[in-house]
Amino acid sequence: MELKAVAMQIPEGCNVILGQTHFIKTVEDLHEIMVSISSQVKFGIAFCEASGPCLVRSTGSDRALEDAAINNAIALGAGHSFIILLKDAYPINFLNAIKQCPEVCTIYCATANPVEVIVAQTEQGRGILGVIDGFSPKGLETPEDVKARQSFLRQIGYKL
Repeated sequence: MELKAVAMQIPEGCNVILGQTHFIKTVEDLHEIMVSISSQVKFGIAFCEASGPCLVRSTGSDRALEDAAINNAIALGAGHSFIILLKDAYPINFLNAIKQCPEVCTIYCATANPVEVIVAQTEQGRGILGVIDGFSPKGLETPEDVKARQSFLRQIGYKL
């Protein structure tokens, strides 16, 4: 077995949702979830099929984001993984619906941070072991940091 760290290429201003699923209709179901929550969201989805023809399936509302999702899926090459790249929206608004999708097994991350995916390669194929989301902590939150966090959440409309 070989272990690799695959860096996701996340376009500027975008977030990524990375997960695992189990069925070919995932692409259509995730597309429907995205547009049912926000008709304005720009997104691209790619799904690595793990049986039959083993193709990368894709869809989206933005061709550049769809292409970027495809490129990330090919770089990962992990069966039954999916990648959603979204712009002008936050993953928090979509995560519950995505988790409720019957095919979705796991969400590995939902972030705007740099992401490295730890992948295991065997003779059979590739699988995701986990992710490195962003950077390691640099210290403990101070009272000033608490105020800044709370102010930011109110500024973007997540707290009153």
